[in-house]
Amino acid sequence: MLTKLDNINQIDMPRALQHLLSREQAGEAMVPAIAMSRRSFLKFAGIGGLALGAFPYLGAAQENAALKPTQQPSAFVQIANNGEVTVIINRLEFGQGVQTALPMILAEELDADWKLVRSRHGNSDAAYHDPFFGLHITGGSNSIKNSFMQYRELGARARAMLLAAAAARWNVNVDTLRTEPGMVIASDGRKLSYGELADAAMTLPVPEKVELKNPKDFRLIGKATGRLDAGAKSSGQQSYGIDMHLPGQLTAVVARPPVFGARLAAVDDSAARAIKGVKAVFRLPLDRGAEGVAVVADGYWSAKQGRDALKLEWDTSKVEKVDTVKQLVDYRKLADQTGPRHFDADMTPMSSAPKHLDAEFIFPYLAHAAMEPLNCTVAIKEDAADIYTGSQCPGLDAAAVARTLNLKPEQVSMHVQMAGGGFGRRFASTSDFVVEACEIAKATRAAGLNVPVRTIWSREDDMRGGYYRPMHLHRARIGFDQKGKVLAWDHVIVGQSITAGSVFEQLMVKNGIDSTAIEGMRDPYPFPMRLTVHHPKLNVPVLWWRSVGSTHTAFVMETLLDDIARATKQDPVAYRMELFGDKHPRHRAALQLAVEQSGYGKKRLPAKHAWGVAVHESFSTVVAYVVEASMQQGRPVLKRVTAGVHCNLAVNPRTIETQVQGAAIMGLGMCLPGAAITLKDGMVEQSNFNSFTVARVTDIPSIAVHIVPSAEPPTGMGEPGLPPLAPAFANAIAKLTGKSIRQLPFDLS
Repeated sequence: MLTKLDNINQIDMPRALQHLLSREQAGEAMVPAIAMSRRSFLKFAGIGGLALGAFPYLGAAQENAALKPTQQPSAFVQIANNGEVTVIINRLEFGQGVQTALPMILAEELDADWKLVRSRHGNSDAAYHDPFFGLHITGGSNSIKNSFMQYRELGARARAMLLAAAAARWNVNVDTLRTEPGMVIASDGRKLSYGELADAAMTLPVPEKVELKNPKDFRLIGKATGRLDAGAKSSGQQSYGIDMHLPGQLTAVVARPPVFGARLAAVDDSAARAIKGVKAVFRLPLDRGAEGVAVVADGYWSAKQGRDALKLEWDTSKVEKVDTVKQLVDYRKLADQTGPRHFDADMTPMSSAPKHLDAEFIFPYLAHAAMEPLNCTVAIKEDAADIYTGSQCPGLDAAAVARTLNLKPEQVSMHVQMAGGGFGRRFASTSDFVVEACEIAKATRAAGLNVPVRTIWSREDDMRGGYYRPMHLHRARIGFDQKGKVLAWDHVIVGQSITAGSVFEQLMVKNGIDSTAIEGMRDPYPFPMRLTVHHPKLNVPVLWWRSVGSTHTAFVMETLLDDIARATKQDPVAYRMELFGDKHPRHRAALQLAVEQSGYGKKRLPAKHAWGVAVHESFSTVVAYVVEASMQQGRPVLKRVTAGVHCNLAVNPRTIETQVQGAAIMGLGMCLPGAAITLKDGMVEQSNFNSFTVARVTDIPSIAVHIVPSAEPPTGMGEPGLPPLAPAFANAIAKLTGKSIRQLPFDLS
């Protein structure tokens, strides 16, 4: 996912990021940015009742001109006459639970009856911008963090309007009224439901300032709450983008080049056109200058059969053919060279340090491997287009659609769909899979087929078609004394930049160093570090992957800490606590909670079992793991995981528990044999789950999640549970084998 963007050279982040995204949306052709005035908001169709504060198109409703679009409850709250409250979310729901947590926040201040609360996605309208960044983003674990106060205030404004409507109807002072879930109650006991008041409240002004609840009065926030989408998902009734079916819809698949960026030398599509159900076959421009062939048919199976029947010759002579084995050799050579530096501490004490530690770490490319492969449905009209997809940045994607289809941004309607995972893959600044779907729909229309087209990537397409978590090499030389005090730490990172060449480069690459590659290095430990970074350019597309740079930096930092603790005969928990001192109370609290709940240091483990510990902060949240692991027939096995989580206020503890469990399982997957994307002669060698490992049911340990109590504003939770799992597991195995693990997936050879 998108990395955190705070504290980078004191930049005004919302303004700078919005400016960059606006330029990207303009495509340097100065197409107007997608952000619209509130008077260009789309209508909400449908249910009778209140669209609070409402869009001007709704007639009598009023807005507060002093408020931003993101502050107007009209775009976020609908109350039907039967009392049902629909909360519109400004994020993509793809498993992280925002479709429940955001409504909880708004419903808390609205004082809604939770049994009557529903939710649905917003679109590419400016109302659904991240209120901090000023653009559409689901990433960086920012959903609850950045929208907590926004949704509280939206709910409070809606409640104030309902109270005002009741006061007018009863001709009483509004201060004499109170609310209970879904009801306004007068001092004499009279009651009106929100549904009864909806139409009248719609005509009232939106208040600018509102009083929020005292947290001690929360009845929803902080309570473990079942997800609103749990029933549909557990019963198989939930629809995702891949399930889209529009009248007359056709389905397209694409034959992609075997090497990134390659083009076609020859095409024989005669056999493909003869397949029953195939409607069109044509050459197609693809991402990064590549070329492919699209097969459009009346269903996925016939489209796939058509693609299988194609006879294609590829020209790979003009593109680099990356080979993983050679790439590692080149990375090692590069690590020996001088390069840009982030930290630049004096390394003079290294030569006189009593103890030294040298280590090299290797991390492979990783596929996002979401359960739902990429897909996008496009319906082109004469002067408009409807797009149906799970998008992490619908505004950016809508602008890319407008450029591709030669439309104005306001002529593009984004219908954000539930997504079956993403982990960052559904937000590339190139909008690659959305643009591709538009090119296919445009060509299909040009071929005389004026129908919607759903483009589907197969699992193999998804795994071989990029983008990936970059391959990285770390090299460390550490000098320390007998007490574990680090005197000098010389560190080198080699790996592709995620943001170079993207809309984020100007903001996130400073002094030649991509900030996503180094997040998680050194802090919170007070080490004198010299950090050198190299970003080679290769013909492999890379992108953020759940927890971004922390996927590798946490492993390096936390396993090396254990190495120092073992070398100086210190308990790894005590060593970390000493390093935290009194400057990192959240780290201390998270680790202490995990230690206490796990029984570390008190419970006797079975023979040939060992504890492993790691703690890491990412996206403003600290997660500590204490794990129990063993070696079984020469194979590392994770038996039990205890998490201590400090995410400040826990909006929905149940969602936090499942997020940490899911992140831990994904982190475990990085450790297992086969969890790597490798290339030979420029071609990705893995194609499906038979050749790319993810953690399966038989691999899953017991996972207990414990949350540090806090009343501070919530921080991110989608990603922080991943980084410390692998190093905690590795530290346990190192205790059992006496050998530190320097590679993911684990290599014990």
